[in-house]
Amino acid sequence: MPKMKTNSSASKRFRVTRNKKVMFQPSNLRHNMENMSPKNKRRQHDERALAPEHARTALRLLGER
Repeated sequence: MPKMKTNSSASKRFRVTRNKKVMFQPSNLRHNMENMSPKNKRRQHDERALAPEHARTALRLLGER
């Protein structure tokens, strides 16, 4: 049986931790940030865990499952 290819768009957006949590960067951090409050900008910098119902799909695209 052939190997499953990793979805390249998913590999750019997500990363998987050792415990199989899927982490992602929130959107709206590329431009027009002068309109955003400094507090909101700081909060957006953190990486976040993907919800479990979406993590299954992301893991499948990444070839982890």
